[in-house]
Amino acid sequence: MDNKEKEAGILQALAVRLESQRLPRALAMKKRVDNGETLNEHDIQFLKEVFEDAQRIMPIVERHPEWQNLVTSLIGLYQEITSKALENEEHQKGKT
Repeated sequence: MDNKEKEAGILQALAVRLESQRLPRALAMKKRVDNGETLNEHDIQFLKEVFEDAQRIMPIVERHPEWQNLVTSLIGLYQEITSKALENEEHQKGKT
């Protein structure tokens, strides 16, 4: 198996995981934070794993520009989630 085939396999596996696991969970988290909730420990661990994986795959994504718009959109989604969660956390602390 050459490097192109290996990268294609990695990208395919990432796409499947994104569709079946990561995106549904991220959208559920976004809905919760948009409703004023904060992130729990499981959410925070999930985000850590996502960011660690993102750092590992960036070299592959850089070699495949067709994936860059998707990755940029996902980064934006995760940034929205974390920003809103932080805002909710600060709001809740202000109430006490």
